[in-house]
This record gives sequence, structure tokens and C-alpha cells, in this order.
Amino acid sequence: MPNNINERGLTDREMLQLCLELEKGRCRSIGNTMLETSHTELRDLYRTFFESADQNQVSLYELMSSKGWYKTDQASAEQVTKVQEFMQNNLHPDHNA
Repeated sequence: MPNNINERGLTDREMLQLCLELEKGRCRSIGNTMLETSHTELRDLYRTFFESADQNQVSLYELMSSKGWYKTDQASAEQVTKVQEFMQNNLHPDHNA
């Protein structure tokens, strides 16, 4: 069912979703740029931008979640353990030798 009934424009939920996607994109873009920057002061500036975008996306997520517009499943202890083991085995394979 469409949310834009009678051409009323974007709903609050749609606007927040768009803002959240933009902030996620900013985080990815700034993070990639930061990884490719060798100049220390410029890298620190990008880090500041990243932290701002990250905080924005967290705030948007929390607002949407509080309204029931962004639902996530809680990971089980078994799922957490499985991911931890996977990360340990693949990020530090020499520790398992």
C-alpha cells in the first residue's frame, strides 16, 4: 500500500529512512576516504566528519526504533559466539596454528 496517499508528499517515516540512508552513505564514503588518506591532519579531519555522521545515524536509528519503524532481531548467544569464532579465525589465523 502506498504511503503517499493523495499526493501528500513523504511521510515522517520515509523522510527519516532517507536521512538514515544518507548518513550511512556518508559514513561509508568518509571511512573509505579516511583509509586512503596518508596526510595525518587531513585524516584527523575526516575522522571528525566520520564521528559526526556516525552519531547522526545512531540518533536517526534510535528515533526510528523508538517509533517501531526500524526493527532488528536480537542475536542469540550462539550466534554471537559463532561470529566471534569466525572473526578470530579469519582476522588472526596465525593465532590458531
